[in-house]
Amino acid sequence: MTPSCDTGLVWLRRDLRLDDHAALYHALKACRGVHCVFVFDTDILAALPRRDRRVEFIHASLRELDAALRAQGEGRGLIVLHGSARDEIPRLASALGAQAVFANHDDEPFARQRDDEVRASLAGQGIALHTWKDHVVFERQEVLTQAGKPYAVFTPYSRAWRAKLDAFYLKPYPVARYLDRLAPVPEGWQAGVPPLAAIGFEPSNLGELPVVPGASGAQALLRDFASRMDRYADARDFPAIKGPSYLSVHLRFGTLSIRQAAALAQQAATGGSRGADVWLNELIWRDFYHQVLANFPHVHDAQGASHSFRPEYDGIAWEQGPEAEALFAAWCEGRTGYPLVDAAMAQINQTGYMHNRLRMVVASFLTKDLGIDWRRGEAYFAQQLIDFDLAANNGGWQWAASSGCDAQPYFRIFNPVSQSEKFDPEGRFIRRYLPQLAGLSGNAVHAPWTARPLDLQAAGLVLGRDYPLPVVDHAEAREQTLRRYAVVKAKG
Repeated sequence: MTPSCDTGLVWLRRDLRLDDHAALYHALKACRGVHCVFVFDTDILAALPRRDRRVEFIHASLRELDAALRAQGEGRGLIVLHGSARDEIPRLASALGAQAVFANHDDEPFARQRDDEVRASLAGQGIALHTWKDHVVFERQEVLTQAGKPYAVFTPYSRAWRAKLDAFYLKPYPVARYLDRLAPVPEGWQAGVPPLAAIGFEPSNLGELPVVPGASGAQALLRDFASRMDRYADARDFPAIKGPSYLSVHLRFGTLSIRQAAALAQQAATGGSRGADVWLNELIWRDFYHQVLANFPHVHDAQGASHSFRPEYDGIAWEQGPEAEALFAAWCEGRTGYPLVDAAMAQINQTGYMHNRLRMVVASFLTKDLGIDWRRGEAYFAQQLIDFDLAANNGGWQWAASSGCDAQPYFRIFNPVSQSEKFDPEGRFIRRYLPQLAGLSGNAVHAPWTARPLDLQAAGLVLGRDYPLPVVDHAEAREQTLRRYAVVKAKG
């Protein structure tokens, strides 16, 4: 195919890899020379803490990507800018003499608004903005009901998703065969990836965690997970063992292609692997939440405010005032007196990661034991999670609060003690993150307030000093939650 464009610019965002990359592939096929750019967008970075694991993950991934581009030939490399993408992309495209900018879709409300502004600015210069699907298997309105409407219930969506899937949708983009069309970086933009300090950030503890950034880290992790994927269905709910894929951060920032992940799952599931089939279902949940965000934008608007998918749930009167603030602080800091909840919060605070089962447990506890608005938990996760993805985070919190698509019924309330006994039966996860409870044995590690005084003394543990007493009584909190949600039942 003869290129129809002289110079193209690929704008990287949540797709930090070279292989199987939709926008890069289309740019390389269409243009004689292609440049790649990433913008450390100050419109996003300004609100982040100066030590942010996500920024450090992106930074390290960009360094690897820049090295991969430089390996393609002398003068090649990644252009990295620091500023508002709304201004920087049109300015760079004009300076390079680009006829088109290529990028992959991002359905977050902020991103869509930003892209509309960039598209308009580029159009004013006679430059086109082309965008492509890349971060999900099926996006937006690719999977619809027979009535032509977006799905709001997962199970029929999953059936339709699986029925639509074929080899075409999982086929990788053959980027490698066109990489000779990468253009040398012009003088003035050859600096590559700046130090973290140059963009106003400091190192976090990412280097101390078992998280390897970049496409190479994603591939190593995928190979590791492939060797244990058969056990995923049985192991994924137990936080003390190596059950999950741990690939969420790589899918979030596109250091791993969703097509590669789904193809691996689909092939193994077709071969009879129950674990692979369950993991494929989790990838379908990911697509489901992204299409919810795209088709029902009221769940999170462009101003950054979240709203219940089902509006009647916005009528719930959540706890407020000094006591509620103290309870929220105890939840954030892992001081609720419920060990599984507190260990989970210690995990997210120390590592930026939380096991998926525990995300459900702590979300249920915040909303249905403490009676605190789910949006506060959503915002805290958005601040702490290295794999934070708006669509999945909003969907997960609304599931726990019963306000979202296909959510658990409001009267189903996780018991934090029985969840602990079932999914951390030996207390291994609890003892890892709450070492002050290490001396407790049996069921006492799940509910220290039930321990005999002699056992507490033997463990060297004084409740209220070394570990808090429960901030609420679960049975009483459950009854209060049922009363709180009565407004929803009445409207129903």
